[in-house]
Amino acid sequence: MGAIVWVVVLVLLVAGVFYLVSQSNARKARELDDAKAEARRWVERLGGQVMSLTGTNAASTQAMADASERFTAAGSQMEQARTIPQARLVTETAMEGLHYVRAAREAMGMDPGPALPESASQKQAGAVSEDRQVSVEGHQYAASPHSGSGTPYYYPGGMVAGRPVPRGWYSEPWWKPALVAGAWGVGTFLLMDAMFSGMHGIGDYGMADMGAGDIGAGDFGGDMSGAADMGDAGGFDFGDMGGGFDF
Repeated sequence: MGAIVWVVVLVLLVAGVFYLVSQSNARKARELDDAKAEARRWVERLGGQVMSLTGTNAASTQAMADASERFTAAGSQMEQARTIPQARLVTETAMEGLHYVRAAREAMGMDPGPALPESASQKQAGAVSEDRQVSVEGHQYAASPHSGSGTPYYYPGGMVAGRPVPRGWYSEPWWKPALVAGAWGVGTFLLMDAMFSGMHGIGDYGMADMGAGDIGAGDFGGDMSGAADMGDAGGFDFGDMGGGFDF
């Protein structure tokens, strides 16, 4: 009798473990499906904007080109998404593209639509709050809260190679090499220090805050297409995105 009881107990334990595992797998599958559906919704929304809007000046044309690049990247990520974090990355990429779309609409004098949620890294980076022109190593750079002929490149703000780059319009996309190399050069630190030092609404960009691990030892050159899998837009709280967001 004792042996029979132990067999029954063992069978019940195995059945219980199997049930718990199957339930956990089913729950994870549902969560993945939900995350992929959310990602697909934002990719489609971005795609609609990319297909229907055309820039009318240098700033809006560049911003829409960046939005289109984000749409392409999000589509590629969507095809490869097999986990919940990967699906969320798709949403983040599409959301970044919508930030570019919103900037393009502002540059064309159009209603930008409702404000988009900001990621934690965007909040940390802040925004350019004043027009500023600096000269670093004989090269002129400019930053502005607004688009213009001298500042046609928009960046939605965020962390690049571990350093915050504020939201705003710039004379050139000096942050892109760090997206490829994963590190900054000393010359760029000099630029950031000159450009943002003392500017209201952003963090500390002083050289004293420069870590040795942030500095790239090589040339900034490289294929900019390698930046397609940017991770600087992470940290969105997607729980509050379910509301209407229509341009």
